Amino acid sequence: MTLGVSLGVVVGYLVVALALGLVAYRVSETTAEDYYLASRSIGTLVLLFTTFATLLSAFTFFGGPNLAYAAGPEWLVVMGTLDGVLFAVLWYVIGYKQWLIGARNGYVTLGEMLGDRFGSTGLRALVAGVSLLWLFPYVMLQQMGAGEALVGLTDGAVPYWGGAALITGFMILYVAVAGLRGVAWTDTLQGLFMLSIVWVAAAWVVSALGGVGAATEGMLAARPEFGSFGGGTYSVGFIVSTAITIAFGVTMFPQINQRFFVAKSGTVLKRSFALWPVLVLLLFLPAFMLGAWAAGAPIEVPEGANVLPVVLNEYAPAWFAALVVAGAMAAMMSSSDSMLLSGSSYFTRDLYRPLIDADASERREAWIARIGVAAFATLAFVASLFRPGTLIEVGDTAFSGFALLALPVLCALYWPRTTRTGMIAGVAVPQAIYLAVVLSGVVGAVPTLPRTVLGGWDVALGLMVLSGALTVGVSLVTAPTEESDASRFAVVSD
Repeated sequence: MTLGVSLGVVVGYLVVALALGLVAYRVSETTAEDYYLASRSIGTLVLLFTTFATLLSAFTFFGGPNLAYAAGPEWLVVMGTLDGVLFAVLWYVIGYKQWLIGARNGYVTLGEMLGDRFGSTGLRALVAGVSLLWLFPYVMLQQMGAGEALVGLTDGAVPYWGGAALITGFMILYVAVAGLRGVAWTDTLQGLFMLSIVWVAAAWVVSALGGVGAATEGMLAARPEFGSFGGGTYSVGFIVSTAITIAFGVTMFPQINQRFFVAKSGTVLKRSFALWPVLVLLLFLPAFMLGAWAAGAPIEVPEGANVLPVVLNEYAPAWFAALVVAGAMAAMMSSSDSMLLSGSSYFTRDLYRPLIDADASERREAWIARIGVAAFATLAFVASLFRPGTLIEVGDTAFSGFALLALPVLCALYWPRTTRTGMIAGVAVPQAIYLAVVLSGVVGAVPTLPRTVLGGWDVALGLMVLSGALTVGVSLVTAPTEESDASRFAVVSD
């Protein structure tokens, strides 16, 4: 297949997604709530698949198989099972309560909800600032993945910066036009496409390797350690603590957390989180096993290269490899568009409106959000050109940063005695420590001794415990302020 046809498959898919966004724009309202939350009108199928596709990023298509190729298939247990179930539980414990509170009070962002509950513009800005800080590297991760994907698909004919620039341009245009309604519609299309294409890819490769049994035997012959949990590379403590921090981190991702506000009913929300673990396993099983089986296949994966394109180029036709890369681009776009939309809402609702122009009209706010999308995406693109780490390193750093928000939020939702000072301490102190750890270069993808604490447990889990302890401890020794209003979170079920 020619280079032009391969690129045509990828670009053609992105154009279809853009066209669907334009249709959504024609039926949207010109209000900030419609732009950010689709007027809280999302049904079960669309909510399930927009959440699903939003989480299926460059990490799933490239980072996941790379991790399984290097460290074994046990990561399917971590991310496909443990995280699927944990996140479904948190979707109920945190997400359903947020939906009830948001529907009653009209909240759009997590910072807005917490700032109102504790009567604190500072807390609102702190939560937004922390969220934007860790959102930035995750947007950058999608651009890095796009650049690497097109390098692999075209054997280097399209440079890394060209792939990153392509998805950045589409993201800016698409998100500025479509808003959440268009994002959710295209996410549904992209989620179905990605789920189908990865299963076909697995079937194609396994067939070429002689079947599941032969592929697994080849894997164990080449890497015997893959037959045991931990694979000789990762401690059980590290695997379990990473699963916990990822699940809690996902719950605090702005693009995921904001979806807790968009369901049109409580029933929609409950159906969605009940189906979630099944859907996650259906995607992660073929994606991770492709990487693990590749370890025993008679192929050479260049150092630093993504496993998936190498495997497909060896065992599948070029047109199908291009389709899978299109699916990967869809994964990146369906994550990035939601991140940019949520990031712009955090900026406008929690920073611009309360700190700069409290009287801004809804229409003005929506346009400020669109400008923010373009600026945020462009800055992330520039940063992605420097490749500050692997896809795994960048993704893991962001997951852990968001996970540190989870326990203070749980305290705010369920413990009326929580104080504003307790919340600020529980958020600010662990975040400052973690940021110092990241900037010192200690955090990396492979768990070396500095990456973990006693017993091989992930350092982020220890900081999560610290965040909860600070929130509770400081709240117990400080008095609630007059501006705090716990009654705002006292809700009944729908």
